[in-house]
Amino acid sequence: MNEFETTLIVLRGNSGSGKTTIARELQAYFGRGTLLVSQDVIRRDMLHVKDREGNPAIELIRQTVEYGKGKCRVVILEGILNRSLYGDMIHQLVESFHRRACLYYFDLPFEETVRRHQLREKKHEFGEESLERWWVPSDVLGIDGERLLSEDMSEQSILDSIKNSAQSQERSAGIDTSSM
Repeated sequence: MNEFETTLIVLRGNSGSGKTTIARELQAYFGRGTLLVSQDVIRRDMLHVKDREGNPAIELIRQTVEYGKGKCRVVILEGILNRSLYGDMIHQLVESFHRRACLYYFDLPFEETVRRHQLREKKHEFGEESLERWWVPSDVLGIDGERLLSEDMSEQSILDSIKNSAQSQERSAGIDTSSM
């Protein structure tokens, strides 16, 4: 496979904030060969481990994202990805991708995540009590360029912002983005 200058897109936020929806739409937009790495798939489905310090999902997520570097134009990492457990790993990835990273945090009030959760297919898998137990307010990484996404932003405005940032990264690397 050809070597690419890969752009990393990281979508973080509390459960029910819209990360997975946006990630899937971005993968469809960027097309074939776009790697989507979901924390839930790796941690819950593949490894079936609790989200706690030292869980093996952290390393498998890092390795999976690294796998896409140079093989895919875009790698999307999405999940709650709490700073306390995943912050160091995300910092390492940003450096590994030579800072060709677009980082986003869904900074939504708890009530908004509950409202959005009620619109999801898996709303019956867990409820407001679980959302509250998992809730971490303002869990920003503090990495230069990290952007906050607020409740007043539409899905389309979030998508447009992320697409523009990723394409800007690609243009700065001399990649033709006219076909996107």
